[in-house]
Amino acid sequence: MRKIFRQIYVQVLIAIVAGALLGHYFPHVGQSVAPLSTAFIKLVKMVTAPLIFVTIVLGAKEMGGAGAMGRIGGKSIILFELTTTIVLLIGLWAVNTIQPGAGMNLTPSSIDASVLNGYERSMHASGGVMGFLLGIIPDSAVSAFANADMLQFVLFSVLFAIGLSHAGKTGETAYKFFEGVGSALFGVVRIVMRLAPIGAFGAMAYAVGKFGFGTMNSLFMLLVTVYAATLAYIVLILGGICLMCDVSLWRLLKYIRGEILLVIATVSSEAAFPQLVKKLEALDCPTGVVGIVMPMGYTFNLAGTCVTQVICAVFIAQAFGIQLSVAEQAVLVGISMLTSRGMAGVAGASFICLLATLAAFKHIPIEGAAIVLGVDRFIAEIRATTNMIGNVVATVAVAHWERQRDDVCMRETLGMPPKVVTR
Repeated sequence: MRKIFRQIYVQVLIAIVAGALLGHYFPHVGQSVAPLSTAFIKLVKMVTAPLIFVTIVLGAKEMGGAGAMGRIGGKSIILFELTTTIVLLIGLWAVNTIQPGAGMNLTPSSIDASVLNGYERSMHASGGVMGFLLGIIPDSAVSAFANADMLQFVLFSVLFAIGLSHAGKTGETAYKFFEGVGSALFGVVRIVMRLAPIGAFGAMAYAVGKFGFGTMNSLFMLLVTVYAATLAYIVLILGGICLMCDVSLWRLLKYIRGEILLVIATVSSEAAFPQLVKKLEALDCPTGVVGIVMPMGYTFNLAGTCVTQVICAVFIAQAFGIQLSVAEQAVLVGISMLTSRGMAGVAGASFICLLATLAAFKHIPIEGAAIVLGVDRFIAEIRATTNMIGNVVATVAVAHWERQRDDVCMRETLGMPPKVVTR
């Protein structure tokens, strides 16, 4: 029994239940413990940037240089773009079939859009797609890490790794130094992860205390649509990829169940990043593959983000009685994919993506986003979890395609039966 309670996922699960109960019965107290979650996420983010830097640098050495990095990166982007397109089609089918917004008969004047003011200011301040492209390049190497901009420090890390790979024998000392730094960083991660239950407790107590369990009832069918589409994507598409790569999706999800619970509680896929790196390496996925695919996934894997905002956009159109043609929905999908990239690194990015999509599409009143804001917290849970699972599956798949994964070790770690070799 003691061994069970020592498991991090069990501790997180207990913390989630305790937090939900506190928020339900003592709402004000629940909201007051929100800093516990904020502090935990800040601790994780503190170590994420240097950890990504070290894994990319050491991974480049392991993979053999820029050529291998480009090949792995190319496969990752193709996989992310393909799966994002497929999940968008699933989302459109779900929202058009279920029609969660039908019959609401809203008008722009009936919506209090004042709650959107802060989000709209962030949307305009982001600079759109061009601002995103220019924002990839940091003002300095230090600012990339100081601002915790994922794309910027990934770019710098890749360039540094390529430069170090051309340093010859003089670079060996640097590699040994970074190996030591990596060991120290994972030591910090082990300490921080002991606080995961506290972070999960604070996040869940705040969410339930502020929004309450009853919040889900008001837009229940929208949540059903979002969850149905994303679960179909996880089971059918990601499950299919796992099947092609000789991995059991169920075993893989069970293996990372602690990280899934943590992401659901904190609504932050970054909260699970350091631990996922170690778990993927324990599956004998090469450090180079993990260090390239996982960071890229946080920017290019838009499956969860895109499908939720497209479903919400069509839901708002249905609520206002607006019928969108197939061509208009296709344009909506394209705009959604562009605005998702344009909003990378912006606070509250996922909801701001929805505003940017509606503003660019112009067929749907932007005021309608206000009716989604109340349940965005619950949508964000599945959105972050979907993106995280997609990153894990992509890493395992790319390692398989690169033929650098020890399947015997992976199957043993996941508890899968040994593969039967027929002659």
